[in-house]
Amino acid sequence: MAGAALAASLLLALAGCEEEGGENGTKDGAASVIAPGRPGENSRTLSPEQAAKERPDDSPNAADQTYVRNMVEHHRQALEMSALAPDRASAEGVRRVAERITAAQRPEIGAMERWLGRYPAPAATETGGHEHDHGAMPGMATRQQLDELAAAKGPDFDRLFLRLMTAHHEGALKMAGEALSGGNNVAVEEMANEVVATQSAEIHRMRAMS
Repeated sequence: MAGAALAASLLLALAGCEEEGGENGTKDGAASVIAPGRPGENSRTLSPEQAAKERPDDSPNAADQTYVRNMVEHHRQALEMSALAPDRASAEGVRRVAERITAAQRPEIGAMERWLGRYPAPAATETGGHEHDHGAMPGMATRQQLDELAAAKGPDFDRLFLRLMTAHHEGALKMAGEALSGGNNVAVEEMANEVVATQSAEIHRMRAMS
């Protein structure tokens, strides 16, 4: 977290050209970067080259890659389940939960796919094996459970949807926690924190409805 904060401060720091001898300028009048200090410390004036060197390396690692690839599939199953609600749910609250899930997770899939396009996984990781066993991801419903959900209607659908989606969200929280503890990329950290915030709130709503 400290590394992410430093990266953000350097990226957002004030940069400007000053005349020679100016308070925040470099001696040759080149652009300078004001890097905020830690609590109790003064800010520092850095050249762009120094700022680039001090920016923490947030290159994606294996935990980042695994999280994003698996979470795309995890979200897609949530969308599949939510798409059944308009025609099968009897409770308005269940339909609203499904609408919120669709509204939140569809753009999140887009963001994660763009991230994967920017940071393609090494070939060895892509063919590593367990990443493709999506049924092993926490919270994922089995094919049989999805078929049962598709066949259910009314209160039976409501109960099954809430049970399966609550477990699905709990699995997503576990995956996000693993990314936050083992990952290195700032963008993945932000995505995982968003999953924790939104899905924790939805778990609370669904449990209240069960």
